[in-house]
Amino acid sequence: MEALKSGQIHTALTEGYSSEGYGVARVNGAVVFIPQAVRGETIDLQITKVMKTHAFGRIAKIHSPSQERAAPDCPHFGKCGGCNFRHLSYQEELWAKRQRVQDALTRIGGSGVQVEEILGAKNPNHYRNKCQYPVGPQGETGFFQARTHQVVPVERCLLQPEACDRTAGAVRGWMKRYRIPAYDEKTGKGLIRHIYVRTNRRGESLCCVVAAGRKVPREAELAALVLAAAPKTVGVVLNVNTKKGNVILGEQYRTIWGQNFLMDTLRGLEFKLSVPSFYQVNRDQAEVLYGKALEFAALREDETALDLYCGAGTITLCLAGRAKRVIGAEIVPAAIRDAKENAKRNGVKNAEFFCGDAAETAAMLEAEGLRPGLITVDPPRKGLSPEVIAATAAMEPERIVYISCDPATLGRDVKLFAGYGYRAVRAAAVDMFPGTAHVETCVKLLRGSL
Repeated sequence: MEALKSGQIHTALTEGYSSEGYGVARVNGAVVFIPQAVRGETIDLQITKVMKTHAFGRIAKIHSPSQERAAPDCPHFGKCGGCNFRHLSYQEELWAKRQRVQDALTRIGGSGVQVEEILGAKNPNHYRNKCQYPVGPQGETGFFQARTHQVVPVERCLLQPEACDRTAGAVRGWMKRYRIPAYDEKTGKGLIRHIYVRTNRRGESLCCVVAAGRKVPREAELAALVLAAAPKTVGVVLNVNTKKGNVILGEQYRTIWGQNFLMDTLRGLEFKLSVPSFYQVNRDQAEVLYGKALEFAALREDETALDLYCGAGTITLCLAGRAKRVIGAEIVPAAIRDAKENAKRNGVKNAEFFCGDAAETAAMLEAEGLRPGLITVDPPRKGLSPEVIAATAAMEPERIVYISCDPATLGRDVKLFAGYGYRAVRAAAVDMFPGTAHVETCVKLLRGSL
């Protein structure tokens, strides 16, 4: 095999997509990843970087553009690290995501389950109900460039509701008017680190300013400017984060104006959301995802269900309407407080919640003799630890419904569950994050399934 060298130009066929949304081609037997290449296109690519197992390239010429290629509708595409697929038709984006999930389940998971469908979004723009804007050292706000902490200034984002962008602009204007310094993560000096905005179905918003100090100047003026920009704002909150690193939120909160929570409805239930509460960022698609999870759960009225990583109790309370008893577990105390309030608010009396590590809580419940008919898991991107999988299997549920935001860790965990006698029997993907390479998956596992 002839070695690739940086600067070389080769003609190749784009065969598919990587997990990060790059086009994939093969040159002299080596895999080359090319940003914004489209499946089925023959291109001239220039090698830009050579690694031990693969290489990166850029498009030098497109010989035959694909019908699925689209003109990017955002001037920041390719600079900002937020979107991966604005150069594709939406149908091609859905194909890429479904194939990614199938490859992970087959190649990593060793499973024969087929991804039945990918459920696309009716509205692929302006869907995010949680918006996080990093603040650059000069007070600019926007989003990080891919693989860096360099802020790309963005005043209008196609993924965010307009009210969130207006709120970020108001905080930016407040900083400029009153000369309030931005935080510089290189020096550790400065004050304002992030702007964090939640919105709900009614268009109301909750603004949180993340600062490297317990006080900020001109708080009344900050609240007034935010309200002027987004009149449906219900509260302005200060979060204190004095630690170095890339964790956005600190542990201390103080309400500057209004309330420190937001109400929203999901699948007919009402939820109270504080700033740190986990809540799916695409409400409409979350309803689709949870509907698929309930279908896979196939709960009976006499059963007990356990929901690990329950967040503010969204899935738990959806399960409660179809089970005798539901138990939710979550490590974030504020989320558990919200979950308990959400259960009370919705008149759900057959749900209980535990605050603790998933593995420890599962092991405790197993030791107490809990034998639920169903266990649902919705872990963070890193997936489940071997201890959680072992404790889950030890309770011998008939069914496990695994909701995943990372196909690779899902595939890994499906393979580990197989070692305990659980087999994936159904799988569906849901496009929770249009425009990006992220995809949600719902998998049903059965104990003793052949």
